[in-house]
Amino acid sequence: MNHGIKSMIAMAALLVATVASAGDMRPFDQATFEKLQAGGKPVLIDVYADWCPTCKQQAPIVSALMAAPEFKDYTVLKVNYDTQKDVRRTLGVSQQSTFIVYRGKQEVARSTGDTAKESIAVMLRKGLT
Repeated sequence: MNHGIKSMIAMAALLVATVASAGDMRPFDQATFEKLQAGGKPVLIDVYADWCPTCKQQAPIVSALMAAPEFKDYTVLKVNYDTQKDVRRTLGVSQQSTFIVYRGKQEVARSTGDTAKESIAVMLRKGLT
């Protein structure tokens, strides 16, 4: 096996290990959301659309932040803007690229269209206090 392939395999293994230790990301479902709320856990609701360029800019930022030790206790619940209209209505969301931060049952922050890593981090910190 040549050195280039070995390096690529090592990088892939490192990426998998990093993702495995990152904050948990999963599709939104009400039962999971309620369980996390009851446990007082910080939750980021990420309302996205596959066609949204802003959402595409936000995705790697959220992934990077969730990989940071500071946000290890977070769970990200992804809401598909186009297919989960009932969830959108329940959460009061009218636009894709919306983030909602919960600490337990309380909403502590909300933003739409933010693509600045530091301001998203500031918003996430509100769910930790």
